[in-house]
Amino acid sequence: MTTFSEPAAARDKREAVRGHSRSLWSGILFGLGCVAFIDEVVFHQLLHWHHFYDKSTTAVGLVSDGVFHAFSWFATVASLFMLADLRRRRSLFAARWWGGLLLGAGFFQLYDGIVQHKLMELHQIRYGVDLTVYDWTWNIAAVVLLVAGVTATFRTRGEASASGGKDRD
Repeated sequence: MTTFSEPAAARDKREAVRGHSRSLWSGILFGLGCVAFIDEVVFHQLLHWHHFYDKSTTAVGLVSDGVFHAFSWFATVASLFMLADLRRRRSLFAARWWGGLLLGAGFFQLYDGIVQHKLMELHQIRYGVDLTVYDWTWNIAAVVLLVAGVTATFRTRGEASASGGKDRD
């Protein structure tokens, strides 16, 4: 009985393409998780400016913060498992990962600022003050992160083809 064995070059190419994509997704998850974590710790816990859900009691707000905090840690831990696997396989595209991190961070921040703050009104950045400066700062920072992430990701789009499975870190 003969078994089909894939040529090494084709296998290396396929693994490089897979590593290229997984590097991006690991970075995106890490960016989402880190920025969500920073948001929750700084604005929810340390400054007490708001809870994830401010349309009910303080107790409900605290529970919503706990769920939000769990999400941020699950995303961060999942991304780190992906990163460790990429490093073990020697298929990490570091520049692609950093681009993903910036994309994830910018996406989370813009989603939070536009959808959660303004459209759904789950919470505001802060209460009892004029929000204009806070909103502009929050959303401009998000756009800067997104543009940097798109730029970094765009620059790394051909790395998998060029590397052919060679070490990329």
